[in-house]
Amino acid sequence: MKGVRMRIRSALLAACFGLLGWAGAGWAADEGPSAKCMMCHAADYEKMARHPHAVAADSRNFGCVGCHGISEKHAENPGEVRPDQRFRGKDALTGEEASAVCLVCHTTASTKQLLLWAGSTHPQSGVACSDCHTVHINKDRVFVKAEQPNVCFACHKDIRILVNRPWRHPIQEGKVTCSDCHSPHGSAAPKLVKRDSTNATCYQCHAEKRGPYVHNHEPVQEDCGTCHNPHGSNIAAMLNARDPILCNQCHTPHTVGGVGAVGGQPGVFPPAVPPQTTSAITPLSGGINTVNIWQGRSCLNCHTQIHGSNNPAARAPVPSNLFR
Repeated sequence: MKGVRMRIRSALLAACFGLLGWAGAGWAADEGPSAKCMMCHAADYEKMARHPHAVAADSRNFGCVGCHGISEKHAENPGEVRPDQRFRGKDALTGEEASAVCLVCHTTASTKQLLLWAGSTHPQSGVACSDCHTVHINKDRVFVKAEQPNVCFACHKDIRILVNRPWRHPIQEGKVTCSDCHSPHGSAAPKLVKRDSTNATCYQCHAEKRGPYVHNHEPVQEDCGTCHNPHGSNIAAMLNARDPILCNQCHTPHTVGGVGAVGGQPGVFPPAVPPQTTSAITPLSGGINTVNIWQGRSCLNCHTQIHGSNNPAARAPVPSNLFR
């Protein structure tokens, strides 16, 4: 039985190699314009022999001339005349023109990801398909999870810095890549995120933060980016700022008598500042309205359920304060 399986496996491998060899020779045996290309560019073809665009058996492929044009003058005098349509280098097509060549085959009918391409950020900024995609190669880098970010970083250099910070998504490890969150061909949501909103995109992985909660924290429901930087941060949990500074961007800090509990602020420690009769902090004061709670500590020491609370208690602790 084992010998039969080995013979079947050998036969299948031989058939596969035969098909690859037949497909590879397809353009060279062609009587059309692409056969002329192989006279000089055979080495280039070998580099992309396993690319979908190089499969001669696929009737949708038109060979070299499908993208570069007939280029008759180039074929006659390759040293002096360039191909009709070049995608990089001198005399290259503009971004819009280059993408138009690709869109002849990659239509919205065949590729759903292109439905929102025309009005999206990339084409409006002059970015062409060929700026991100590489055809003359067996495996396009944008389809390799660990290599895709480097393609994006060619333009988004500021994001490269962020993803190298201590607190980040595992992009460098190849576990998360740009297209897990963003739709580069267009999106109806901000920042080209894949789902209808930033939050819906985050919930693809962080489903436990979705809720619904009995007591919601409004910024959490509106936009995760209010508190977090999804590309990376120097602060734990990828926060935009350290707490309590982050919390105090929306919330008024704990005070005594209208005086913020910051040690260097006049009126917090003695002496009192008019119209005070005594300073906010005295040798006999205590409780939450003191420096030892606000300064140098975290709001999350008490407000632990920052994403939302299901505490059913009516009081003690007040559930709207997002205590446990």
